[in-house]
Order: sequence, then structure tokens, then C-alpha cells
Amino acid sequence: MAFSPASRLANLRRHLDLTEAVNKVAHVNGIGGSMKVKVASEVSQALSLGRAVVALESTIISHGMPYPQNLQTAIEVERIVRENGAVPATIAILDGTPCVGLSLEELERLASLGTSARKTARRDIANVVARGENGATTVSATMFFASMVNIPIFVTGGIGGVHRHGEHTMDISSDLVELGRTPVAVVCAGVKSILDIPRTLEYLETQGVCVAAYKTNEFPAFFTETSGCKVSCRVDSPEDCASIIGKENLLFPFFFVAHASFKLKLGTGILIAVPIPQEHSTSGHIIESAIQKAIKEARENNITGSAETPFLLARLNDLTGGASLAANIALVKNNALVGAKVAVALAEKRKNCESPIEMTDQLEAARPTRQTAVKHRRKCAMNDEEWVKIELKRSETVGNAVKLRAPEERKC
Repeated sequence: MAFSPASRLANLRRHLDLTEAVNKVAHVNGIGGSMKVKVASEVSQALSLGRAVVALESTIISHGMPYPQNLQTAIEVERIVRENGAVPATIAILDGTPCVGLSLEELERLASLGTSARKTARRDIANVVARGENGATTVSATMFFASMVNIPIFVTGGIGGVHRHGEHTMDISSDLVELGRTPVAVVCAGVKSILDIPRTLEYLETQGVCVAAYKTNEFPAFFTETSGCKVSCRVDSPEDCASIIGKENLLFPFFFVAHASFKLKLGTGILIAVPIPQEHSTSGHIIESAIQKAIKEARENNITGSAETPFLLARLNDLTGGASLAANIALVKNNALVGAKVAVALAEKRKNCESPIEMTDQLEAARPTRQTAVKHRRKCAMNDEEWVKIELKRSETVGNAVKLRAPEERKC
């Protein structure tokens, strides 16, 4: 594939930013040491080339399903992502090291650890890293690491939300707060139906999160296609999703975005709710009856906090004779299919916006200064002559863009 000078310069900038993110050292209090985020080479290369990458969480592996279904599902989900043109990046913390992209051996290890791996939300990251523990990342922690290394698309089963009777317990998932402050698009099957869906949607609205339903006007309820709650945003294709993500400025600063979109800088995530395939949808009254019974048992056994959701899902599987687990696996695979297509559409959108017209302001913002050249020379193995060539190309591209600012030429 041939790349324009503008594209090459932006890819270089992308590489530099990724290198900084990967090698960024986080000092851990109480230990005096430091720890790095480990990014798999396949993921790092894809990001540096502007290819589609899909982040995947790991709590669903360790806490959401029993072994060996969890390992089989994890492998199958990654395969679906690859077959649809994107690179999977399962995120977890292993021996205190945050990992973005896991090998087959690491997936097997995480799956076999099961619930002995610590369920890790954003609040738990520092503690798990400091203690050198194994952590399975929830939606909030996965979004945090995905944003750190500039992965804009994240696929999961369902997000957390406001728990039933949350008006009394104040039990509200950190996933909702993360969506309000981290610019990552989350593709899921909606909110787990064990939760209070109307209040969850109200909370997301308060957080300024765009909630879009895929090919429907109604918010899905995880195990079922409908929840009775309407949404204000409907998307009917991966391209529609990519357009909204661009407008929300989920494309990070080095990406190719239209000038107006870049100016929005909303800084929030997007929730793309994909209904479970109809053939796997569970009857609403059957699942609701099982949910009520499971919730009652949780209350009687004083199971609350982060332990409640895994308990409820396990009981639902028992009460439905395994139907809920089969539905869970089916919806995760379907979300991976849709998420990969959205990631590819987003990558295509960036590539199609590589015209000098739209790159002018981005190039100025990304322009390597002399200090930047010195700072990154060793990392990039570039001498002065190579940097001068890049700067000349940049100047030439920006100069051409200034001559072509006619509004009718703007297509992105």
C-alpha cells in the first residue's frame, strides 16, 4: 500500500506516541520500583500502521465463565476479530505487569486461574500492580489501558450499571463513570439484565455518554433483545458507528479527523449496544424470574459489591439449565463480529481522510520540534538528515494544503 508524505509523517507521530505509552514508567508507592505496560508486538505494529485494533477485557474469562468454556470462548472471540480484519488485544495484569495483547499461553494461564485472578477495576490497578498480582480487568480498567495505548474500540459482553435497589445501596458500577471520562467506544450487548436498566441509562445521560443501539430503536437487555427502554441514537452499520466515534473525538490526536470533529473534544466514551442474536435470545419472563430468585439468594447470603455480579451470573446459569451461559457466549461472539467491523470502518475513515486539506491543522499540531527530534533520536534511530527529510515533506504537504482549502474539496 502506498502512503502519502502526510500519512508517513502521521504514522511516525503515531509510532512515537505509542512508544511513549508503552515505555511509560509508573512508580509504585511502597515498593520503590517501577513497572511498564507490556504491549504485544502484533498490537504495537498494528497501531503504528493505523490498522484496526479491538481491545478485549479479561474479567469475562476469569470470572464470567467456567473453565474450559472461558478459554475456548476467548480463543474464538480473538479468531472472529482477526477474521473480520482487526487485531485483538486482550488486556490483563499478569504478575503485576499490565499487558495489552495476550499470547495463547497467557490466555490459558488466565483461564485456568479463574476467580483466583483478582477482579480489577480502575480503583484496583495500582494495588494489583504494586503487589505483583494477577488481575482480570473489568470494563473500567480495560478502557483505561486501551485509552493509554490509543485503542479506540473495545468489545465486551455487557457493562455494569446501577444495581437494583441502587437508590438505597448506592451500588453503581465504575464502568459508568469510566464511560463518562475515557474516550473509548464500548461495543456490548447492553447492560446486564440483573441490573436496573432505566436508572443505568439515566446515569449514563448524566455522565454525558452517547448511547447508541445497533439496528434497533430499543436498548437491549443482555440476554434479551429488548428492555422497554428507547434510545435517542440508532446506528445501522459499522460506518454509522465510525462516523459517530469520529464526531465524539474518540480518534486520538494523531488520527486523521475532520477539523470540526477535532474541535469537539468531548472526552467521553460511546456505548454501542448490540442486541443478542434472536436465535439465542432468552424469553423475558423466564430470565426475569431467574434473576429475581438469584437476587433474593444474594441478599440472604449477604453477597454484595464486586462479588455480586459473578454470583448472580453463576446462579442464572444454574437456574436456566445452562441457557444463560450459552447465550452469554453467543452474544460475546456477536459483539466481537460487530466491533471488529466498526474498528475496520474507523481505520478506513482515517485512511480516507489523509488528504492534505484535512491534515493541515493535524500536521501543525504533530510537527516534530528540534527538541522532539533530540528526545526521540535514540528511540527511532533517526539522524538529523532523516528528520530534515521528514520536515521538508511536512512543509511541502502543508504548503499544498493551504492552496487547496476550497470547501467543496473537504470530503471527510
